[in-house]
Amino acid sequence: MHEIEENNTGQGVNADSDSIITADSNIYSEAVGVVSASFFKRFRSWIVLLSLGLVWGMTFSLAKIAAEGGGHPIGIAYWQSLLGAIVLVSFSILKRRPIPINRKYLLFYTLCGILGSAIPNTLFFYAASKISAGVLSITVATVPLMTFAAAAMLRVEKLAWGRALGVIFGMTSIVLLVGPEASLPDPDSGIWVMAGVLAAVCYTIENMLIAIRMPEGVDAFAIAGGMFTAATLIMTPFMFVDGVFVPLLWPWGPIEFSILGMAFFSTFAYGIFVYLIIEAGPVFASQTAYVVTLSGVFWGMIIFGEQHSFWIWISLAIMMIALALVTPRKSKKSIKLGAE
Repeated sequence: MHEIEENNTGQGVNADSDSIITADSNIYSEAVGVVSASFFKRFRSWIVLLSLGLVWGMTFSLAKIAAEGGGHPIGIAYWQSLLGAIVLVSFSILKRRPIPINRKYLLFYTLCGILGSAIPNTLFFYAASKISAGVLSITVATVPLMTFAAAAMLRVEKLAWGRALGVIFGMTSIVLLVGPEASLPDPDSGIWVMAGVLAAVCYTIENMLIAIRMPEGVDAFAIAGGMFTAATLIMTPFMFVDGVFVPLLWPWGPIEFSILGMAFFSTFAYGIFVYLIIEAGPVFASQTAYVVTLSGVFWGMIIFGEQHSFWIWISLAIMMIALALVTPRKSKKSIKLGAE
């Protein structure tokens, strides 16, 4: 009997201990959940910003894989426009926000399609086959610099000397890429660096066109869908030229996966960028340029084992300073980070 009572007593103690442990575990799990939710809520915008930059930065390496694998630059650019158009137009239909179609909008879509997709993407993919993904990402970082310079000249934005200094730093960065003989592995690739810069000029003109001429009250995704549709139609005739079209035939290889990956990441990144502007404000969202440039360099090192010269690292550092100077300062009306 005593043994039975001792066993029962022991079982009771064990049961109580298990209950306490279970309760403590539940409390701990709830506490961790609350802390995790609080952490994510507080740093949500930063998490989105970093994720966006990492995803967008990978597109430079994907572009290089597709271009070096034998895909024609115009054919790759065509798929980017076509797949982007399919996704964005479908999204607009699902959201019941159809793309406006009249003469004014069609002209706007056409100009944006030429300047924001057809020409710069083709130049971008030509350059991708000739220069490293890291260098390519530095050239694209000139877009916000040139956009400010153009906005100041057209008096869309007020001239600020600190930001103007950022433009000068950006120009210095590009000179360091193409100037010193020891900067690039192949001195002849300097022309392809300038092709990347020319693509950035096209993006800049498109930015100014959107800032000055974008019709009011139109959904940004609808505008992007119209732009990609126009670019697709413009490039379609070139697909009949021998060797230009890139067929996505099964089984897929590196070229096909890279093309699809670029289309998916670019469309996804655009949507997240719009979300970030709404969530944290345009000033905070503009910092994406830092992460995209840095991740573009480091993705190239991880995927291709790229090694850069001293001059390229200096160029990257100066470009970061240039972006810091050009990035607009947060005003009192700006949306606070992490605000609900």
